Amino acid sequence: MSTATAVRAALGWRASWRIARRDLHAGFRGLRLLLVCLFLGVCTLATIGSLTTSITAELTARGRVLLGGDVEVSMTQRQASPKERAALATQGEVSDTIRLRAMARRVREAAGAPDAVLTELKGVDARYPLYGEVTLTNGRYNLLAADEVVIDRALADRLLLSPGDFLRYGEATYRVVDTIAEEPDRVGEGFTLGPVALVSMAGMQRAGLLSPGALYETKYRIRLASDEDPEAVIERLKARFGEAGWEYKDRGRAAPGAVRFFERMGQFLSLIGLSALVIAGIGVSNGVASYLTLKRGSIATFKILGASSVDIARIYLLEIGTVALLGVGTGVVAGAILPAALVALVRDLLPVAPGFSVHPLPLVTSAIYGLLIAYAFALPPLARARSQPAAAQFRGGVEASPKIGLRDWLGVAIAGTLVIALALGTAREPLFAAAVLGAVAAVLLMLLAIGVAIRAVAARVRRPRRPLLRLALTNLHRPGAQTVALVIALGLALTLFVTLAAIQTSLSSEISNAVPARAPNQFVLDIPSDERERFVDVVRGEAPEAQFNIVPSLRGTITAYGGQRVADLERLPEGAWFLKGERGVTYAETLPQGSELVAGEWWDSNYTGPPLVSLDREAADTLKIGIGDTLTVSVLGRAIEARVASLRQVNWDTMGFNYVLVFSPNTLAAAPHSLTSTIDIDPAHEGAVSRALLAAFPSASIIAVSEVLNQVRTILDQMATAILLSASVAILAGIAVLVGAIAASRQARTYDSVILKTLGATRWQILAAQALEYGILAGALCILALGLGVLAGWYVIVGVFEFRWTPDWSVVLSTLAGGAVLTLGIGVLGSLPLLGTRVATALRRL
Repeated sequence: MSTATAVRAALGWRASWRIARRDLHAGFRGLRLLLVCLFLGVCTLATIGSLTTSITAELTARGRVLLGGDVEVSMTQRQASPKERAALATQGEVSDTIRLRAMARRVREAAGAPDAVLTELKGVDARYPLYGEVTLTNGRYNLLAADEVVIDRALADRLLLSPGDFLRYGEATYRVVDTIAEEPDRVGEGFTLGPVALVSMAGMQRAGLLSPGALYETKYRIRLASDEDPEAVIERLKARFGEAGWEYKDRGRAAPGAVRFFERMGQFLSLIGLSALVIAGIGVSNGVASYLTLKRGSIATFKILGASSVDIARIYLLEIGTVALLGVGTGVVAGAILPAALVALVRDLLPVAPGFSVHPLPLVTSAIYGLLIAYAFALPPLARARSQPAAAQFRGGVEASPKIGLRDWLGVAIAGTLVIALALGTAREPLFAAAVLGAVAAVLLMLLAIGVAIRAVAARVRRPRRPLLRLALTNLHRPGAQTVALVIALGLALTLFVTLAAIQTSLSSEISNAVPARAPNQFVLDIPSDERERFVDVVRGEAPEAQFNIVPSLRGTITAYGGQRVADLERLPEGAWFLKGERGVTYAETLPQGSELVAGEWWDSNYTGPPLVSLDREAADTLKIGIGDTLTVSVLGRAIEARVASLRQVNWDTMGFNYVLVFSPNTLAAAPHSLTSTIDIDPAHEGAVSRALLAAFPSASIIAVSEVLNQVRTILDQMATAILLSASVAILAGIAVLVGAIAASRQARTYDSVILKTLGATRWQILAAQALEYGILAGALCILALGLGVLAGWYVIVGVFEFRWTPDWSVVLSTLAGGAVLTLGIGVLGSLPLLGTRVATALRRL
């Protein structure tokens, strides 16, 4: 480029900016929709990304404290042998803890307090905690005496306990020293069914809850030297104790379940946010088209005065780019600030409460998304305005828009490709991200095709005799009609209404109706294996109608299958969740309840041969093993190799006892174990049964199914609320698209309104024609929205939550009708300004 050409280009950009700046002085009039759409989309993405990153970063940064050490080794139903304990001690300083479920009981009755509460009792040694510190409400934490306990505030509130009061665990009484303000390794402990109480190791022994076969978990936390690699330590321990069935964690993954949950939930919500931003992009296109429609006179004047297409493109690209940068910038700023506010609001629901911090990666990613979407959707209307001659600009309200050139479509395609590449490149699960984006693209293309089809049909259908209906049909295909944009906006809004209604009602139905209908009233854990008959007699003494399902309960780890050691696998097979640590195992003479034999044969009740095991069919398919293959399972530190004798179809949603592994009785009957039972009784007898059981079996733990269901309901409600809030942004974006479509056709509608008024039409007749137009579109889209919304809701319920598909169809249909009325009302309200247009004023503008 020559110097003269460069100077002219610089002067051109400078002059274009002066014109653009003057044109924007009126508070971005005409481009506010562009600003709102980009702000909503970018703010949502930035908020979700920043919040997810803040939580996962906090979990990772506090790894030592959350884990309680640099390395953790855990085992169930036993403690490490002297040889194993010595091997752990050679790696660094070791702290022991024992954790189990136990019933906390008041020593003295208190009005309004329950007799007993299920808790997590945790015995700790003198070194606990290796990292962090236990903080108490009223004092400082010190090594507890054998008869002392500190308890969670929730336990104190439920049993109405204060410091100095007494409570019982098993066979021992403890004095409450204080309440726990913070337990440093609480998040690393994972899911619990009740509040926590801490006692010393001597205090744990006093309770008598560690009898052979009791269900408890022992953890050994190791503090390493500063230069020691935790992964190397774990590999050494695995090599030496590969068949022991130990579970390992290191400080880099102190709370893997929490990290995995927030990463996946963050990705899911981010994809919803990205979908909302894509939908908002249509609103950007409509907003830009509306703005350029308002500027037709200015564009035509510029061209008459000698401005080239490049000049026009430069001026309005600067205007649109300025507003887009403002929308993206404010969205990014809001996305950086909002996570701190959200953390403050839901602090009690989060595993950690991160402080305010700015995470550049999600903010930059959100900004790039916003700019690419703005460019991709603003380019087509800008290209039409640039290429349209001056005379055609003046006739724009009644003349079809010009075609877009190949170069402009190429620019749109490049921007879209970059959006997809960025989404897949930053996704934790690219295939899942691709599926979601593909589904959104398919829905948009389907709505686009339907919009084109409706416009074509409206142009060819026989004209009705009624004037208002004829006018409504004509509005669907006349030059400048926004039928396609209206179809997309209405279709998306109605589909989202149906989807949310289907998800909410199906979740409510699953929890409120389906589960209680097939669930027992109580689970009882840690029943002595030789006290089965006495247990039944105690329960039947209070509830003669009681029905039982009593099974032996042990814990085991699959260490090898089909000749392949699990420890040697670089990656677990997809869906092999049962290989991750210890799982419940049992033995049975007959086929367990809730299972169906689908392959092989069940052993005889008096079988005494080599160990046999019955395997869940889905687990067998995952591991690619079958009848006759072998499994090695570590139970109580002993490796047991068993041959697969049968495969079962397990009905996992019965809320009974369902096991992946069921052994022949001769394999495990001699091992120390306890019994576990479900009890199905009249709810009126639950309190009496609990009191009788705790009096007869102090070491037993009783889980009320209603409390479990309440926790499940709370979790699902929180997830449904998160989905609802994210989808609400998509609904707002859909409404913005509708508003943009109305704005883009306002000049043409103003022209029509003036002509109709001149010919004698009343305001209400004009409004009725508009309402009929939107009504025709909404009616045509209701069936499609119902089908798409139900399909999306079914995927979330069945594919994501793995629940039964049981929506309330009356609520779904009424929501669809209400959504149609709402979107129809928005369309009509958008037409109200046309009613106040004065004929003389409008003619002077036209």
